[in-house]
Formats: sequence, structure tokens, C-alpha cells
Amino acid sequence: MKFDTIIIGGGLSGLSCALRLQAAGRQCAVISAGQSSLHFSSGSFDLLGLRADKSEVEHPLDEVKHLGEMHPYHKLGDSLSHYAALAESLLPQWGIRVKGTSSQNHYRYTPMGTLRPTWLTFSEMATAESKTRKLGDKVLVANFPGFLDFNTSFVIEALRKQGSQCEVTLLDMESVNRLRVSSTEMRASNIAKVFESPEALRELIERLNHVAAGYDCVVLPAVFGFSDADLAAQIEKEVHTKVAFMPTMPPSVAGIRTQKQLRTQFERMGGTFILGDEVVKADIENGKVKKIYTQNHGDMGFTAENYVLATGHFMSGGLVAGTQSVCEPIFGSDVYYLGNRDEWFDKDFFRSQNYSTFGVQTDSHFKVLFGGQPSANLYAAGSVLCGADAMHELCAAGVSLLTALSVADEILK
Repeated sequence: MKFDTIIIGGGLSGLSCALRLQAAGRQCAVISAGQSSLHFSSGSFDLLGLRADKSEVEHPLDEVKHLGEMHPYHKLGDSLSHYAALAESLLPQWGIRVKGTSSQNHYRYTPMGTLRPTWLTFSEMATAESKTRKLGDKVLVANFPGFLDFNTSFVIEALRKQGSQCEVTLLDMESVNRLRVSSTEMRASNIAKVFESPEALRELIERLNHVAAGYDCVVLPAVFGFSDADLAAQIEKEVHTKVAFMPTMPPSVAGIRTQKQLRTQFERMGGTFILGDEVVKADIENGKVKKIYTQNHGDMGFTAENYVLATGHFMSGGLVAGTQSVCEPIFGSDVYYLGNRDEWFDKDFFRSQNYSTFGVQTDSHFKVLFGGQPSANLYAAGSVLCGADAMHELCAAGVSLLTALSVADEILK
């Protein structure tokens, strides 16, 4: 099977690159082994939220100059602001409605009810311009009985610290209670499917109008809109009290919806999405990839003019750690890591971990290096790249989106 470009990895980075290329008339295929990290999203896309000393970043575009030379943002250079603006314009075109701007971070709520800085937030999620802005003087936190991925105790504690008077109510609805037969069914994605029913949604709205009367705001877990964010907008419109949706622990309804929308948009444009298959090896001659092979297709390889490696970090198998080394398992490309394994991690879990910065090495155009030399047709994008400490810098989505768009433009050149 032959394509113009093959993207290995079906997450935010891989699909963003594929959409950009497909829109330009290139025939692309995305090969995805399974679910992406979008399923674990807490409702926002980070660009750069924290400095090395853990202080918060207000203007991310002004702060990237302080990042190290290995950081993907450093390689983007002056084009970083261009790609940030481009991402902001493309996401709505792909069906992903967000709010925010790269010129200044805003605050979004975490599943614990606390506030943290971010770049873009899904349109239905509660946000704040500052940490001193509270949801209301009198707030009602609503949850469903048995739904443990939305901890009302933590949320109430955080909101009270912001100065709100809080109370809790349980929305005891038979349509949701049926899920409690099995603890594995009482998850955000399954609750979201319940409210795809107009009858269940109507019952919820009527109940909220009854219990939330007299409150300034009612807080709900973000378990609405499995297929369309308009469902949350309908709740906001028809409930007489201000509604604030807060993210839950994974799985994330908004994240799953985003993954589905990106894939659907890609396939509508004529792209080929191969799910449940894994690239296992490649033919490489003089730094040029000739063909790749997958688990399911055996000796029947895939060929393309260009290839994009967007397989993610350790969690998704994009990087594999041995006892003394780290490798990229498909192509065997150059990988940055520390030679002394004792330096890979800090025993204090909450401190920055060196292994977070490990990843594939590239040149300034994100061409993958083999023995220090750039490949002729293999690029890397997203969290498989070295140099970014996504958890402690709050930059994961920004790295994924911006490097993916940059790689697409490099290929189009």
C-alpha cells in the first residue's frame, strides 16, 4: 500500500499533522495502535504553564526563550507564535471548540477543583481569568450516586478556599443508576451515553432547576456531550442557575469526543485511518525509510514518500527503556537519555524527573537523526521528541500541536 505520507500514531500530534497534509491535497494514512492520551485529557491544551521553579507563566510566548536548546519550542524559534495562532484557528475548523489565546494563559479547573494555568480550554469547561475569581458566593456541587471519578470532597475544599459557600447534592436518576450494576460501567463515558437520550437530558434539566434554585452556581462533572459539545450548551441555556462543568478523572468525555472528531474529519477529507495495528519494523537505506511493516499486515509493507513518527512517550510505547538504555523501537533512531540510570529519576515523585526529557533526537526541521545525521524522509512530532518536561512545564499539547503543524509544513515544502 502506497501513500504520500504515513503518520505512525493516532493521537493529537499524529492527527493534526495528517489533517494539515490531507487538506493540502496529500494522500495520508494514520496507523494507530489504540487509544491516544486524549482519552486522559482534563479539558484543556497547555502551551507553557510553569517555569522550572514552579512559578506560573502568564505570557507563554514571552517565556519560551528561557527553555533549553533541546526543547522542541527552541527548534520552532520565531515560528512558534505563528503555529500557536494557526492551531487556534484550525481546531474550530476541525470541530474542536476551544477558548483562550497564546498571548496570555487563563485558569481552568482540575478534577480536584483547583485552578491551574493553561492555553486553550474546551468550550464547555469552567475557566477563570484569575485565581481570585470565584464561581459564586453560594455554590451547589452536584454528582451522581456511585460516580467516584468526580470527588466532591476535594472540589468543595478547593472552592471554599476561594471563598465560596458550598453544599453537595446527589442526582439520583434511574437512567444513571442502572450503570451501578457493575463498578466498571460507572465511568464518565458511559454516563455521557445515557444523556444522549433526550428523555434523560430533560429529566436532568428539570431536576437541576429544582435543586439549584437559590444558588449562584451549580457545579457538574463534565460527563455531557459524548458526540457533541452542544449538549453541555443546552444544559447551560435551560438551567436557570449558572452552570460550571468541571473535568473528571479519566476517561475524559471531552477528550474522547475530540479524538473522534479529529479522526472523523480526517476520514471525511479522504484520509485512511488504520486502528488497532502496530508498526513493528522498517526498511531503511542510507537514512531513508523505504517501507514499514505492521503487526497485522505481516510482509505486506506500507510505502510513502515521507513518514512521521508520532508514537508518544514511554506510556504509549513510543520509547522503550531497558536496564541501561532507552530506544525508539521501530526505526532505531538516535535517542537522548542519560547514561547513568541512577540519574533517570528522582525518588521524590513530585520533583521533576529526568526521564521526562528523554526522546528522539532531530535536526532543527524535526528530521529524525541516525548516527547524528538527519533522515531524508522521516520526521518526528509530539511527545516522542526529546527536551520537554511536559508534566512540570505544562506544555504537552502545545508541543504535540505545534511540532505536528511544523512537520506538515516541512513536508509540504
